[in-house]
Amino acid sequence: MKPTIYEHFHPDEKTFVDRAWEWIERSAQQHELKRTDFLDPRQSQIIEALANRNPDVQIRFEGGYPEAERRRAIIAPEYMYLEDEPAGLSVLAVNGGSGSLDGLDHGDYLGALLGLGIKRDRIGDIHVHESFCHIIILDEIADYLNIHLRQVHRVNVMTDVVPIDQLQAVVPELQEMAFTVASMRLDGIASDVHRISRTKIVDPIRAGRCRVNWKTVENPSEQLGLGDVVSIKGLGRFKVLETDGVTKKGRIRVRIGKFI
Repeated sequence: MKPTIYEHFHPDEKTFVDRAWEWIERSAQQHELKRTDFLDPRQSQIIEALANRNPDVQIRFEGGYPEAERRRAIIAPEYMYLEDEPAGLSVLAVNGGSGSLDGLDHGDYLGALLGLGIKRDRIGDIHVHESFCHIIILDEIADYLNIHLRQVHRVNVMTDVVPIDQLQAVVPELQEMAFTVASMRLDGIASDVHRISRTKIVDPIRAGRCRVNWKTVENPSEQLGLGDVVSIKGLGRFKVLETDGVTKKGRIRVRIGKFI
């Protein structure tokens, strides 16, 4: 691969860039069809950017529903018809066995799956309802999880595998807040959202624990824009919903949605 390609990506992404480039090259040169595991939005961006450099390759993303965050990519030679190609996704439906599922959250279900030796990239979006949970998974691990997932955070559960078209998705809730800022700097907005001093918010950013649109950002002065999604490990995520003009004192009005 040309070294110049790496210039467009964070150094931490080099390993994934190499893998993605190999998938694309094999598809173009050896006419292979590749279904990846689940990708986060940043990994999807990387694959799309690399595929755009090769006219002999096409790509399709599938996550089980239109708004899916985690999706798998189907990479194929340009001449192949991809629309009817199965994505290989199922839904693991988790229901209460001897106890109530009320109070269990996303992390409880994810932890239970990882505890069975399943890697994170084999699991798609997790949709938590009050009395059940729908987890998007790869077909390859559906039978294994259906047999072995019997407990989530000390609660006994029953499972079933259902087709992807039976998914009941949960739309993420946003807690909206509005305030004014001197600039659209990452550290300034993040400190207001999380109600932490700017001095303290800078540490996790510089330590590489912050992502903007799923890309690692280590510069506290990074400028945010409309629609940007910011995630800081240990603090959660928020999205820039609106920038609404400037006050008489020259401050920018912003509206933020904090994921809850």
